[in-house]
Amino acid sequence: MAIALVVVGAAIIAGGRLLSAQRAEPPHMAGGWELPGGKVDPGESDEDALVRECDEELAIKIRLGRRVGGDWTLSERALLRVWTAEIIEGEPRALEHLALRWLTPPEFYDVDWLPGDRPVIDLLAREHFS
Repeated sequence: MAIALVVVGAAIIAGGRLLSAQRAEPPHMAGGWELPGGKVDPGESDEDALVRECDEELAIKIRLGRRVGGDWTLSERALLRVWTAEIIEGEPRALEHLALRWLTPPEFYDVDWLPGDRPVIDLLAREHFS
């Protein structure tokens, strides 16, 4: 099957901590934790989508860093692409999430990550926080 949906995520890192966001919707994902981000709109680059999503969902401006891994499979028709990022303006606010939480490496697994984000967190823990 062809990929129908690209989702982008930001591994926002500040002071040795990683920003996590708790989903408010849809119902089957509500309460799960993820890296902030969202869907890429038609005609939009992955990077532009990620900057836009962080502005809309968190009221922050970010600068993207390195890509984290390759394409992460979310389903037969959807994939996740993740970049490291730093905040260049604003303080994150949970505009579309239930909560936000800054996690230190020992706390990475204190939250219930959504299945699609878990392998990304594992890689971040090994390669960016070790």
